[in-house]
Amino acid sequence: MEPRGMKKWRPFATISEQYIGLKEIINKQAEVAQPALTEEEMEQMNFTLIEALHTNKQVYLTYYKRGQRITETGYIQFVDSLGDLFIFIDDVFELKNKMRLSELIDVRLA
Repeated sequence: MEPRGMKKWRPFATISEQYIGLKEIINKQAEVAQPALTEEEMEQMNFTLIEALHTNKQVYLTYYKRGQRITETGYIQFVDSLGDLFIFIDDVFELKNKMRLSELIDVRLA
């Protein structure tokens, strides 16, 4: 007979399907609704994006994705107001990210 060894105890997660289900329920509870922005707020964000693009200043972007508010820092590379699209370079991994302007909640200069 072999010794059992050290096993970490995880309450309510003894069955993998149960663990996945509980994780989904917890994530659903943490979701928030996408805030509605006024025309003035959208116009102000557009001016800030264009200013950051021309001056190459770092910005704090807050956007809505899958029920969560996410804040990242980066540099704006391209803004297309008519196409509802902008591209920013992430400060941490220096990756190009394409995003819709309609997903943006807030933009601030760093």
